[in-house]
Formats: sequence, C-alpha cells, structure tokens
Amino acid sequence: MPSITIRTDDQVERALAELTSRGSNRSDVVRRAILELARTEHAAALRAEAEALRDDPDDAAAAKALAHEMGGISAW
Repeated sequence: MPSITIRTDDQVERALAELTSRGSNRSDVVRRAILELARTEHAAALRAEAEALRDDPDDAAAAKALAHEMGGISAW
C-alpha cells in the first residue's frame, strides 16, 4: 500500500489527538478524512449540477414540453 507524508500544524495535531483518543490510529483517521472529503465534494458537485439544470430555462422548457407530450401516459 502506498504511503503519503503530510505536514501538520498545531490545529491539525490537536484534531488528530482528539480523534485518535477514541482508539483510531493516525492513518485510519487520515484515510477516513480523505474519503469523507471525497464524498462531500462529489455530493457538492452533483448538487451544483442539479441546481444548474433547475435554473436552466431551456432545460425547464424541455421538461415542461415532455410532460405535456406525455400527457396522461402512465406506467400504472
């Protein structure tokens, strides 16, 4: 497994001390933090894309046209 080296400051050291006091080691804490940040940024990107589509007048018009075209068609 590859490894990385990071520089920490006092704030990061305090956070690591708090998180490792619950039984996790520093590597586990850093791995979890990286994965959580990746999930958070992915969710933010999806949210931004959805908001852009919501605010796009051409997309809104196409959705309305499709809804009108579909009319009473139902899968049920």
